[in-house]
Amino acid sequence: MAITKPYLEKSPFRAELIARYTELANYASLAGPFQKGKHFFSFRNTGLQNQDVLFISDSIKDEGKVFLDVNTLSKDGTVSIDSYSFSDDGTLFAYSLGSGGSDWKTVHFKDVGKGTDLNDKLEKVKFSNLGWSKDGKGIFYAAFLDQKGKADGSENDANKNQKIYYHLLGTEQSKDLLIAEFPDNPDYFVDSNVSDCGKYLVVQVNQGGNNNLIYIADISKEITAKPQLKPIVTKMEKNYYFVANNENQFIFQTNKDADNYRLITIDITNPDPSAWKDLIPEDKKFSMEWASAVHDNYLVLGYIEDVKSVLQLHNIKTGEMIKKFPLEVGTVGGVSGDRNTPHMFFNFVSFLTPGITYHCDLSKASFDLEVINEIKLKDFDREKFTVEQIFYPSKDGTKVPMYCVHKKDLKKSGNNFAFMTAYGSYGISSMPSFSITRLVVVGNFDGIHCVANIRGGGEYGEKWHQAGSLENKQHSYDDFQAGAQYLINEKYTTNKLLAINGGSSGGLMMGVCLNQRPDLFGVVVADVPTMDLLRFDKFTGGRAFATEYGLPSDPKMFPIIRKYSPLHNIHIPEASNQQYPATMLTTSDHDDRVPPLHSLKFIATLQYEAKKRPNQQNPLVLKVDTNAGHGGDKPLQKQIADRVDMMCFIVKNTGIQFHPFVSQ
Repeated sequence: MAITKPYLEKSPFRAELIARYTELANYASLAGPFQKGKHFFSFRNTGLQNQDVLFISDSIKDEGKVFLDVNTLSKDGTVSIDSYSFSDDGTLFAYSLGSGGSDWKTVHFKDVGKGTDLNDKLEKVKFSNLGWSKDGKGIFYAAFLDQKGKADGSENDANKNQKIYYHLLGTEQSKDLLIAEFPDNPDYFVDSNVSDCGKYLVVQVNQGGNNNLIYIADISKEITAKPQLKPIVTKMEKNYYFVANNENQFIFQTNKDADNYRLITIDITNPDPSAWKDLIPEDKKFSMEWASAVHDNYLVLGYIEDVKSVLQLHNIKTGEMIKKFPLEVGTVGGVSGDRNTPHMFFNFVSFLTPGITYHCDLSKASFDLEVINEIKLKDFDREKFTVEQIFYPSKDGTKVPMYCVHKKDLKKSGNNFAFMTAYGSYGISSMPSFSITRLVVVGNFDGIHCVANIRGGGEYGEKWHQAGSLENKQHSYDDFQAGAQYLINEKYTTNKLLAINGGSSGGLMMGVCLNQRPDLFGVVVADVPTMDLLRFDKFTGGRAFATEYGLPSDPKMFPIIRKYSPLHNIHIPEASNQQYPATMLTTSDHDDRVPPLHSLKFIATLQYEAKKRPNQQNPLVLKVDTNAGHGGDKPLQKQIADRVDMMCFIVKNTGIQFHPFVSQ
């Protein structure tokens, strides 16, 4: 940082960027609400609070009072809430807190009525749901209690032997009952859900990504001994997500024999696959993204149609579709509701819509949507901008969708600034979302903000994911590079004014594209990237990445991985008129998802090789954030600082000019 920080601080328009980001981020937001027991809860932010605050109220529209404010737990906002769960009657609250961005969490408990904390505390919890027993006496959770040494996110040791435990309130964690373990497979990741009726524990077992096993345990009686796990799904070859159950009839969302996913019913008294039944068959046009049980006998389903959300209501017993909710082009998220309440809530966002919260009273046959909150931004007129969806050809001819956001009066001169991003991994879809950086790019730099929906994501179901994973992973990078070339060919921009950015697996893509097409981009920013694909499985939870990239120890996958691993393909161009584009890597000192060693090794090797080439004049730098992790729970002020630094780096290396956005 002795080099990077002064470099970024000397960027033109830094003060203007700090002011603009702060101004745009300063809006009141609402997530939820949701009902638990006799109370309603919602996450709220007055504007510039580092973390959202959990409120409790007695009615839907009443803001209520503060129930949990994690901003009071640290001076810099680096303590955040992760998972949480209420007991069946809503009187007890379990919640996990993370510190400094680490994936390690500590579970705490509150008495809802009194609002006071209980003495119980659970350590070394990671990647875990929190599920209450039906009687409200304790919770099920997943932890790495065998982990030796420190567990604060700064360690590099591989996580092994995750197990499921039951914690009885009022007892020490050392007394917790072991529920499920798989000692023959120490690399397995495990988690659990308590069924709607509270009689069963559904245990999911995977290797960190796609494909899982399912076991079910009877927990209907007082939990005093390790229950017997009954195998339900015995082959780790497809995805199975527990949705709901009606007695012994269990509903799962799966891509088994359904690339776009379907809902099936499994009778756990006869779990043989030959007896499975379709509840909602696969839709050949839409990909089913998620499913949730609400208000007694309803299912709410989220589909993706050409990278936009579709929301449907179905009968939980027959599968019949009851209603398709009217939505604009955008994304549905934060759906809340359960079978014990008629209230369903969800949030809607789009590229130009920061957030609308809808309520639907499912006890009324009309199922009308009611807006209970809409976020308004100061000094931003969305009518001046347009969202354009294009479909461009990739290297092999595959049509790839990409959203481009820009001013309506944009002229394709070939000299516009463009900012392009993508993810394309693990079947995760890059849906329309709201971004302050997007507003800065299009509003203050007259630029074009582009999101490419490359293969490897889930936008078109499992086929789209598989077409960009494992031995097909290069397709993801081909798709991204083809999108960048399209923007240049169609005169949206030029390579010198094209900045690209991606995080995590998207950061890996930045490293790959940097090596494969250094001529194509003006600026590359790779956030918390996986750069060493020959050793990623040896650190923290890195073994989970193998489901996407393959194991380097696999003789079949090694030559494929070796061919694109960023660390092992660095080559500064020898020609005097060529060089690597301006490049900045970012990492965090408590990132235990993708440890800093990936970025440290890559930037050290990159700079070492650059010394051999006098033609390399563009900067190659690293930024290390402190008291931060992989990024998902960063406090708002750190988020603003990160994005300001990124834009400062881009401004300094493209020469683009900042100007105030005039809304009228």
